[in-house]
Amino acid sequence: MANARKDLGRRLAQWRTNAGLRQVDLAKLIHYSRSQIANVEVGRDNTTRFFWHNADAALGAHGALLAMSDQVHALVRDFHAQREQARDQQRQQAAVPPSPLTAGSAASPVACGCGPAVVGRWTGREVRALREALRMSVRAFAEHLGVATAAVSGWEHRTTPALAEQSVLDQALTLADTDSKARFRLLLDFPDDTTPRALGGREAAGRSPVTPIHEAGRTRPSS
Repeated sequence: MANARKDLGRRLAQWRTNAGLRQVDLAKLIHYSRSQIANVEVGRDNTTRFFWHNADAALGAHGALLAMSDQVHALVRDFHAQREQARDQQRQQAAVPPSPLTAGSAASPVACGCGPAVVGRWTGREVRALREALRMSVRAFAEHLGVATAAVSGWEHRTTPALAEQSVLDQALTLADTDSKARFRLLLDFPDDTTPRALGGREAAGRSPVTPIHEAGRTRPSS
């Protein structure tokens, strides 16, 4: 997978060089930062299809770059699916047989975090949950998606993403790693900072809520 990303990055650099463009020139044409162009060309950034669509059009690649990026994204999806399947098998092998009272919750894909992460309609709540799950600022998330910072801010506060923009968000969620998808589910389940369950029924001003992953036995280092 890493080699495929590097090959794709080298192909982008070749097309850019043949077009007589510097990294900063291409960045201006497709509205990305120069640093992100540099990261993509060395295989360190698995960016979205929107990026490759714009780059392909700007460089006159006639679909060649876009097709190659689709192959890499398919490889990434297969890798994540295989890894999640392997982790699920490990969980099943290590799990103690559940009691009749807990069998339903233990078998739930959402409860175990092993089910697919799918959004029917993106709203500000889901957009913010994905950004925070990826541990990105608004600006970094916008660059990751290939959209303007103002667009992300608008989605989170008032504007429902258009269908094409929802497709970009779908892909970003699909390409997210397993831990990020698990955080995404948690953030959707507990969006507020004062969730009674998260705080154990007590007021705790200025403190972050304890999410289910902490209730399961993990504790944060004392500050």
